[in-house]
Amino acid sequence: MPLVRALAAWHARSASDTRGRLAVELSRRGFIKLSGAGLAVSSLSALGFGFAGAALAASVRSFKLEATTETRNTCTYCSVACGILIYSIGDRAKNARSNIIHIEGDPDHPVNRGTLCPKGAALLDIVHAPTRLQMPKYRAPGSNELKPVSWDFALGRIAALMKQDRDANFVARNAAGTRVNRWTSTGMLAASASSSETAYVTWKIARAFGMLVFDNQARV
Repeated sequence: MPLVRALAAWHARSASDTRGRLAVELSRRGFIKLSGAGLAVSSLSALGFGFAGAALAASVRSFKLEATTETRNTCTYCSVACGILIYSIGDRAKNARSNIIHIEGDPDHPVNRGTLCPKGAALLDIVHAPTRLQMPKYRAPGSNELKPVSWDFALGRIAALMKQDRDANFVARNAAGTRVNRWTSTGMLAASASSSETAYVTWKIARAFGMLVFDNQARV
């Protein structure tokens, strides 16, 4: 090949001086030949006539979110309520369980504009953490053990205890006979990661029960 012969000729004309440095002797004609040969080889490789095309094709991988389902949600941390995008794999069949493979900030969200704090950026690790609580647990009176229960049991138990306490401690009128409809023995702690609509409905429900003790995670 012209390139190999030009390199061999250049190497033969090279010699080391007394200081150990390489003294290069390359004529103008040899330099032009070497440049032309290098240009020809690189052009052929770029056109696919060589290993460059195969190496480039092997290095390109498919986009990992290509076959995923995108779901918008709110970050579970603090009270900033940053928007996140959750990408999961699964065809949403009734007997199939989706798997979350990527979480990132929502660039269209007005709060964070796609940015996330270190905790929000690590949400994927929380989703797949082996210690993550995925079901309600109930400790029976007098027991020292938390046992997993269904959501129907947990919600039914909460509703029953709320009604029992409200019936026993609800104050319809004060000492002066004025109607006040107060329920002061039970309070509600709302989540700061909820949307404005969810927060409004939560407030209306708490006040409809007569609750005076009402706080939010953002202030606490």
